[in-house]
Amino acid sequence: MDILPILSTLKRHKTAASLIVLQMALTCAIVCNALFLISQRIDRIGVPSGLDEEHLVMLQVSGVTRNGNAEAQTQTDLQALREVPGVQSATIVNQVVYAPSSIYSSVRLKPGPGAPDLGASSYYAAEQGVATMGLRLIAGRDFVGEDFVGTSTANEENPVIPSVLINKDMADRLFPGQSPLGQALYVYGNLPHRVVGVVERLTSTTPGSNLELGQGALILPIRPSYQGGVFLLRTDPAQREAVLKAAADKLMHNSPGVKRLVRQQQLLTDMRRDYYRQDRSMIQLLAGVCVALLVVTAFGIIGLGSFWVQQRTRMIGTRRALGATRGQILRYFQTENLLLSTVGIVLGMMGAYGISLLLMRQYELPPLPALYLPVGAVVLWALGQVAVLAPARRAAALPPVVALRA
Repeated sequence: MDILPILSTLKRHKTAASLIVLQMALTCAIVCNALFLISQRIDRIGVPSGLDEEHLVMLQVSGVTRNGNAEAQTQTDLQALREVPGVQSATIVNQVVYAPSSIYSSVRLKPGPGAPDLGASSYYAAEQGVATMGLRLIAGRDFVGEDFVGTSTANEENPVIPSVLINKDMADRLFPGQSPLGQALYVYGNLPHRVVGVVERLTSTTPGSNLELGQGALILPIRPSYQGGVFLLRTDPAQREAVLKAAADKLMHNSPGVKRLVRQQQLLTDMRRDYYRQDRSMIQLLAGVCVALLVVTAFGIIGLGSFWVQQRTRMIGTRRALGATRGQILRYFQTENLLLSTVGIVLGMMGAYGISLLLMRQYELPPLPALYLPVGAVVLWALGQVAVLAPARRAAALPPVVALRA
């Protein structure tokens, strides 16, 4: 089809053509970046923590009155919790994933002062910690009895903590191309902690957030007390609610002479849901914006196409009288829309790149992948062709006699 008549017609309708181009450009720029942000949020939500969340419940207890031997009370609590029907194993940790705060430590490969080699999320775990959390060991061994120390020992200037577990990401960064087992790490003081095992995955308590200093995570065989720790119980998914209630009752009656209260009791899956609530809301909001823009753009094209068909009724009749087929009339309007869409998409790609730069500077987001631009272009080209199809078919269906009378 000859493009010159189409361009000549568009010159006589500059305002309407410019509106379609501007609408296409705005939609392209916003939708491309919105889809990228949606994919990032989906990826963040889908990152596994490394814990067997479906089998875990957590409880946090605080003392209302002073307890002179919190560590002994904690061991009594653990023994009592392991006797609760349905509990497969129980441990206590200093922090748990999806909590509002996280504890990080500087990790060095050599003793003494100096810049740390890595910042890692630090977990303390009592006996049965790895088994309860459901962590998968891919190298080395789990902690054994002589590895564990109390919180009081860990608070010394140079505590003797003989062993440590690290996650695979940390092992790859600190010991690339070599086995991490037996390697010395310096976290607390100038005495080495030897790596005895590597877990496949363990995130920080705030995965994917700006608080996360990296992917490194380590587990130290330190027994927290209930005053600064969180009880984790492993149970069957179908029994979690019942186990959680029974465990809370057990803790409330397991400290005669000491008044305590359960500050928090929750399923780990519920904690994950709450942690990612804002991400899901953001996905829904951005998806709604994308759909609204596409719908508005489609209706704009339909409305303008219908208006142009009314304005060009005599032209259509003349072309039909001169021998133009219905297919040629249909292709005329489709080609016209394709030209306008192409100009709008090119401008929209430049706008999408500009928005991406702004997001990089203001929110430290990664750059917009180039793949989103051609995908957005194809979507908008298809949208334009579908939207203009109805007005174009009405134009092609006009009988020449009726069009010339109009």
